[in-house]
Amino acid sequence: MDYRYDEIQGRGVARRQPILALLAVVARRQTYFNLAYLVAAFPLGLFYFVFLVTCFSVGLGTAIIGVGFALLAATLLAAWGFATFERELMMWWLNVRIAPMAAPAPPGVSLWNRFVLMLRNPVTWKGLAYVLVEFPFGVFSFACVISLLSLAVSLLLSPVMYLMALALNRGLSDQFQLRLVFGITISGLNVPLFIVATLVLSMLGIILLIGALYAFNGLAFVWGQFARVMLGMNDNAQRLAEARATAARERTRAERADQSRRELIVNVSHELRTPIANISGHVESLLMSEDQGASDEKNTRHYLEIVAREAERLSSLVDDLLALARADADELKLDVRPISAGEVVEEVYQSLAPLAMRDRQVKVTRSIAPELPPALADRDRLAQVLLNLVRNAIIYTPSGGIVSISVSREDASHLAITVADTGIGIPPDDLARVFDRFYRTDASRTRASGGFGLGLAIARDLVQAMGGSISAASTPGEGSQFRVVLRTI
Repeated sequence: MDYRYDEIQGRGVARRQPILALLAVVARRQTYFNLAYLVAAFPLGLFYFVFLVTCFSVGLGTAIIGVGFALLAATLLAAWGFATFERELMMWWLNVRIAPMAAPAPPGVSLWNRFVLMLRNPVTWKGLAYVLVEFPFGVFSFACVISLLSLAVSLLLSPVMYLMALALNRGLSDQFQLRLVFGITISGLNVPLFIVATLVLSMLGIILLIGALYAFNGLAFVWGQFARVMLGMNDNAQRLAEARATAARERTRAERADQSRRELIVNVSHELRTPIANISGHVESLLMSEDQGASDEKNTRHYLEIVAREAERLSSLVDDLLALARADADELKLDVRPISAGEVVEEVYQSLAPLAMRDRQVKVTRSIAPELPPALADRDRLAQVLLNLVRNAIIYTPSGGIVSISVSREDASHLAITVADTGIGIPPDDLARVFDRFYRTDASRTRASGGFGLGLAIARDLVQAMGGSISAASTPGEGSQFRVVLRTI
């Protein structure tokens, strides 16, 4: 018995589903956006038509005296603006995906060339045709909406209108009796037949209203597809524009890469010249001393120390260039895994703090927040980045200054390592370029300290390869701050 009841109930639900699906058009929000557009198309189309026809007529009539050409050009620009507005309106109200009207103009193109490109664009003329055709479409859609909605509403309200007419004609006398179950009976007349007729008309009104809404949605859909064709580039033109844009970007990228290579060759040649000259000069001095039999152990040791230092500079430059080349080729070998950032900071502190105090009288401090989550990084590469940042801070901090290294939470999924100093700071014009290759904020001091202007560029590449970010902030005369943000697990 229960199974039979469930079967009967299931068939009843199945019969109700098509009805609910038909009534869904009433609850659909897009239906009323479509309806609003079909009504608004009439005043908009009328305005476009009157404006453009008037301006084109005046422009053609005055073209003989030269003024008309300017008016015609302005009218075309206005038509383009109307088409652009209609495209946005169609995408917003009718939810139609429309391709761009034109490909982005190349940078540096003059206004005249932009106007010429607009004239050559087929969408310009299709858009003009669209805004002119919108007037007859608006008349048709407005007439359909008003007539169908008026008829449907009048049929829907026929019982109410019948009762109102009956009340006005007969008045509310004792002979007027309302029976909710059987209908209305007046002086023995069979009034329920009229009530049934008005109810049937009301049902027809509901059916007509739902059918009208479906018709309006269909009309809006057809017009939306027409707008998609008229107000946007076709697929071939869009693909061609995308291919041209990609080619332009690749060409620009290739030109920048070529320029970077030329700058790299010049800079490397310049950087190699100094240590090679130093090595050659001091080796010559050693050879001359040996030839003259006047070699001094103290001078010899001094020359050899200089040669060793310059050779180390050359080796450092080669290592830096190799790291940059691997970064450019996406061949940086990183072992990114959960590590303790605090331990890396402690190692860097223990390595550089004594040297900073002994050689430059600069105090190095560290601050590590408790209970930090592991950071996702390559331990050796992170140490390389921090050593570079701390060395730079020590170099640019005068005697008696302070360099601090701190580790703290950035947010729930990141932590930040900050290297701050009380040094000379970085001018605002230089701050935006501190991560550029071979860029020095103070070339004389950097060269004297043995730097090549590659450390910060390598630090940026390494941090980004680990999925983090690095930034710089500075106040001239007060100090600088470099901030490395890493992901956590």
